[in-house]
Amino acid sequence: MRPSVHLIVFEGFADWEPAFAIAELRRSAGLEVTVTGFGTGAVRSMGGLVVQPERALGAVRPEQVRLLILPGGDMWEDPAAYPRAELERLLHRLVDAGTPVAAICAATLAVGRAGLLAHRRHTSNAESYLRDQLPGYASGDRYRNELAVRDGGLITASGVGPVEFAREIFEELGVFSAGDRAAWYRLFKYGEMPAGTR
Repeated sequence: MRPSVHLIVFEGFADWEPAFAIAELRRSAGLEVTVTGFGTGAVRSMGGLVVQPERALGAVRPEQVRLLILPGGDMWEDPAAYPRAELERLLHRLVDAGTPVAAICAATLAVGRAGLLAHRRHTSNAESYLRDQLPGYASGDRYRNELAVRDGGLITASGVGPVEFAREIFEELGVFSAGDRAAWYRLFKYGEMPAGTR
């Protein structure tokens, strides 16, 4: 079985933030999306959707993962609210294997706690947000005031950049040609229809 995109879900996850990405990864790239929880119990998203994880985080093996997506949610602001050691073990194993990790909004705190921001260009909701939430954060020289940043297999994004987040994921995985990615971005960001369509 080929590796699949793994989407982490949890109580209160921001359901809209990974939506552009996972829809096209399934529809256009033909990739499977595996819904992964910290356990296997159903969770309710921030928007009220009840989602049933297919796999628990502890059962995930790096060779099963094509890309790991961490959506935002208030939970990430409390490092005691999730199994931090378990998640960080997986994050480091994925990075060591060259498997990309994508974190948006408050999920950038989780990758920051794991030490993944230290040597990579990155973004978040604001540099001050990282400084306030991550004691000892000292990577401001690598912070970029952009909606999404991709560097060294790590994709980070602001919570107001889900379209940019998806675009960086597509580029990381080679989904669409460069021209089609640009057309996709203009369509979903600005409502600009591709030439020759109505």
